[in-house]
Amino acid sequence: MSVFRKGSTALITGGASGIGLAVAQLCLKQGMRVVVVDLNTTTLELARKTLDGGDDVAIYTADVAKEEDWKGLKGEVGRKFGDVDFLMLNAGVGTRGTWGDSDYFQKIFSTNLFGVVNGLNTFVPSFQARSPASNPSAIVITGSKQGITNPPGNAAYNASKAAVKSLAEHLSFDLKGNSTSVHLLVPGWTFTGLSGNAPGSQATKPSGAWHASQVVDYMYQKMQDGKFYIICPDDDVSETTDKKRMLWSAGDVVNGRPPLTRWRPEYKDEAEKWMAECDV
Repeated sequence: MSVFRKGSTALITGGASGIGLAVAQLCLKQGMRVVVVDLNTTTLELARKTLDGGDDVAIYTADVAKEEDWKGLKGEVGRKFGDVDFLMLNAGVGTRGTWGDSDYFQKIFSTNLFGVVNGLNTFVPSFQARSPASNPSAIVITGSKQGITNPPGNAAYNASKAAVKSLAEHLSFDLKGNSTSVHLLVPGWTFTGLSGNAPGSQATKPSGAWHASQVVDYMYQKMQDGKFYIICPDDDVSETTDKKRMLWSAGDVVNGRPPLTRWRPEYKDEAEKWMAECDV
């Protein structure tokens, strides 16, 4: 039996567009009841029309960075649907900034990190209370390859996603033996609002990117296979290339190199040679 079953309840943050909306569509197809949470009221209304799930869909406006919004959300969802069986913490922002720009750091961490922390603190106790014999439940947290390989140029975003990865790993360990599985979804290049595909946009998908539905299909299969790390390829970057990039990044620590050597000119030839010859 899977969490994707008729009558179970899904709650998805950042659910009004992109990957979140595609997950909501998947859940509805499986006969689940779906709670879509987002801050953007315009995209929420579009999501309501797109999903067209009748009483099986509930739409809520909430700021995941605010604990009080989570408390209100838990109460309303509990009254309408009961316990949440599938929690997907997917809300995120991709603002750019630099050192000295406190608003940049605050905005990124408030949504990308504390939006996850607040969601976990609100719902994990109810998952912990389930007996090991309960029907399967699941928690999915959306991370980023930038939180693993850490490319230069967006320090706050990378740090927020690195922290999310660590939280998901601890949660998976702490829930071992429970009926709840935990998964870290790490999309590749995906054609969503963060990459120019805002709801209602007529933009054309770049040839190398995946549609959100492809990411969700990949996630679904990996969840069925019991995988914690769901590292999605795309049409430009293969699974093998991802693994090599991650290994090289870890090698900075293991081999005593400076950080981020994959992007340092003095390591360019060495890194390219290693990427070409490494066998994973």
